[in-house]
Amino acid sequence: MENTINFLKAKTNNFIPEVGIILGSGLGELADEYCEYAIPYTEIPNFIKSTVKGHKGRLVFAEIEGKRVVMMQGRNHFYEGHSMQDITYPVKVMKKLGVKTLILTNAAGAVNADFKPADLMLITDHINYMGTNPLIGANDDSLGERFPDMSEIYKKDLIALADKCAKNLGLKMQHGVYFASTGPSYETPAEIKMARILGADAVGMSTVPEAIVANYCGMNVLGISCISNAAAGVHPEQVSLSHAEVIETANVAKAGFKALIKDIVKSL
Repeated sequence: MENTINFLKAKTNNFIPEVGIILGSGLGELADEYCEYAIPYTEIPNFIKSTVKGHKGRLVFAEIEGKRVVMMQGRNHFYEGHSMQDITYPVKVMKKLGVKTLILTNAAGAVNADFKPADLMLITDHINYMGTNPLIGANDDSLGERFPDMSEIYKKDLIALADKCAKNLGLKMQHGVYFASTGPSYETPAEIKMARILGADAVGMSTVPEAIVANYCGMNVLGISCISNAAAGVHPEQVSLSHAEVIETANVAKAGFKALIKDIVKSL
């Protein structure tokens, strides 16, 4: 990791970020608007390339609302064939660079029938249904302890702050539990029924590995999902699901979503 940190410090004139943001589907424009240094993942030692359409795959350093921020413009996913250690490596790098607060964003399918496309949901907790854990393997004591507490991954004070910012912007926020599966196939109606029984409100294919590692590293975590569609079987009349629908809905919600992220960063 030392070579990664040294490379980034050299490329950014020793830029020390205090806030990290992982930009999910539809939010990449935020990094285009605020960009002091932009480094493709392909140039960064030990980083892997994102293969998802619409993800630029850059680490962007900038100042937003008076805060020094590092943004992942596109994340890597377990379903791309990468290891859990590889997809969460950037979170550990953020920690080493100085990040104290990590904002995780994603597009998710609604398990809760009361949620509508383009709703924003603050993640209050998660269910890891990915069949593995990013902390498996040798422990790095410089990052965190072997058996981290998971009682409050998504900090209540940050959720309250996000609610306050949303209210000031006139945005309605949902709250709920995020259910993470591996993908890349969407869940079946039976799997969504199971997720609902377990207490899930939204379902997706990311975020949870990063949240686990950020919590392990002692970072304050805030998670926000953009509800892109109803998950399979939630509404019987729904014919099928598509990634194009996810992107389309994310684009509808992105103006409010970006405004919210900026106001949260300003208020930290």
